[in-house]
Amino acid sequence: MSDRNSDAKALRPADKLANAQNWKHLARWNGEGFYELKTEDTNDVRVRLFFTPQLLDAAEEILYRQIVNATRFPGTRLVVITPDAHYGYGVPVGCVLVTDVEAGAVAMGPVGFDIGCGMMSARSDVAAENATPDKRLEFNRAVMKRVAFGAGGKSFKFGKLSEQEFENLVRGGAEYYVEKYGASFDRSHAERHRIPVNDSWQIPWGGKGKPERGLEQLGSLGSGNHFIELQRSSQTGTLFVQVHTGSRGFGHGLATNYFELAREEHPELLKDIDLGYFTPESKHYRDYLNAVAAGGNYAILNRLVIFEQVSEAFREVFGEQLELVYEISHNLVQREWHPEFGDVWVHRKGATRAFPAGHPFLEGTVWEEKGHPVLIPGSNKDWSYILRPLAGAERSGFSVNHGAGRRLSRGEANRTLSQRQMDDEYREAGVVVNADGRVPLDEAAPCYKPSEEVVAAVVGAGLAEIEHSLWPLASLKGVDELKRRKGKGKPDRKGERTGGKKTSEHY
Repeated sequence: MSDRNSDAKALRPADKLANAQNWKHLARWNGEGFYELKTEDTNDVRVRLFFTPQLLDAAEEILYRQIVNATRFPGTRLVVITPDAHYGYGVPVGCVLVTDVEAGAVAMGPVGFDIGCGMMSARSDVAAENATPDKRLEFNRAVMKRVAFGAGGKSFKFGKLSEQEFENLVRGGAEYYVEKYGASFDRSHAERHRIPVNDSWQIPWGGKGKPERGLEQLGSLGSGNHFIELQRSSQTGTLFVQVHTGSRGFGHGLATNYFELAREEHPELLKDIDLGYFTPESKHYRDYLNAVAAGGNYAILNRLVIFEQVSEAFREVFGEQLELVYEISHNLVQREWHPEFGDVWVHRKGATRAFPAGHPFLEGTVWEEKGHPVLIPGSNKDWSYILRPLAGAERSGFSVNHGAGRRLSRGEANRTLSQRQMDDEYREAGVVVNADGRVPLDEAAPCYKPSEEVVAAVVGAGLAEIEHSLWPLASLKGVDELKRRKGKGKPDRKGERTGGKKTSEHY
């Protein structure tokens, strides 16, 4: 049997798992802030669960199957499950997959459909008391004049880009954007300026995924769990803004096309395309890495363009400037160095980098001596955080969670939550939602785990420390009117699909 066939057999999901019923009892606390999980199903791959006892107890039982899936990709060296973990595409959302650079897989489920999705945070010197209820509503309206929302939202700034200019942007990233259009942000406060894309790689225009949708979406938010939020820092008493969005229809289209290529290359994955992957001998291996780079560049630009648009709105309403704190991606696969494993591919699905002071990747940057900021949002009626990584982040593959994590599916939320009750609760809490005060039920606070508990797991494990605790004052979320009118989302077995379509991240 060839090595390739051996790998395929190893990856094929087992019909039965030996420890599906008792895996939580087999998780062993090691005293360093995480559980080690070693079972008959995980073979010799290291699995680390950064859970508190309460989070482990509350974890979905079906999560185990996806944890096992993560251990079975060719060349897997380490699997990290972050404290916000929940059921996802093939592997959990809140999963870090570390594979061997020379022979390991570049896996697609651990990147996801919203390639390069991520966060942006900005701060101001404006006292939070200035954000009266009227000013919060005024801010929301000012942003909505400048940023399009919803899955089909189009760019207010660019309209529809030509294919040539689009190529320039997704290949040149923030470097090209600043040179061509100028910028009001400090590029040293972005995680990266550009992810290199090989000149030989061509954007796969057309096809099932239709990545050309991205031509007219640069600088738009999307829907689902994407948001813009006005916040108050407990530490400074001043106003902050956070943005969560990704690569829109471009990244989704790229991912869709390459998932189909993976299906053709690995017929054994027909029943679970979420486990698509490429190994170095695949003709699509380098192409997929280039697609991730291009999608990542688009997502970075999308956040920075939105930052500029939101800054205009903030200046109009509050009369002061916003300063970029940091812009950072998740949902990527990147080549990195790890002291335990050497050169590796690090996949972060619903997880984000956490490089502490002294990490070689920070050499020569403004973060070299302190570590870069990490941005972790909660629900839009809960705390969000800006953290600073610590040396202990090495144990988690230099990664932490990217949010609080869902605990209620979209379909279940739409069926069980009361619109009137949610709207009243947000109004009483002083959180102004969009311009009409109507809370998207599938993104309401009960859908998410308490962020304090999730971040306590990160801090308790010595992965990072809190710099800012941010409370929401105004929330902007895209709502698809067709879905709102129907209100009939139907979840799959664990609720990550609505109406037959994957919707954990709405492009």
